[in-house]
Amino acid sequence: MKRKPKHYTLAFKQKAVELSYAKGSVAQVCEDLDILPAVLYRWRKEQKDYGKNSFPGRGNPKMTDEQKEIALLKKQLKDTEMERDILKKAICIPACRLAGSPRATAKIPVHKTAPYEISC
Repeated sequence: MKRKPKHYTLAFKQKAVELSYAKGSVAQVCEDLDILPAVLYRWRKEQKDYGKNSFPGRGNPKMTDEQKEIALLKKQLKDTEMERDILKKAICIPACRLAGSPRATAKIPVHKTAPYEISC
């Protein structure tokens, strides 16, 4: 008979792992909680590898503290670069509106890594 996939809460997973270490018998804990031994072994491995960041939920990646910090810094860098590009464009708008101004025809220098150049 085929088992239906079950969804367990974070607290249940943590308690099952704690019980397996306390009792020392994975088979006994699996029988008591009605879960497969492979599932409990996977939970134990995840908790060992990721610690408090294990069991993040469906669709969320498991990350160590360092990986979370790197992801956060990458997001902040992307946001900062977007803000910088918006400010560069905002500087150009008043200059472009001035007819006959020497700045109206001049190009504003752009960071070398930008894939485009802002011109009025």
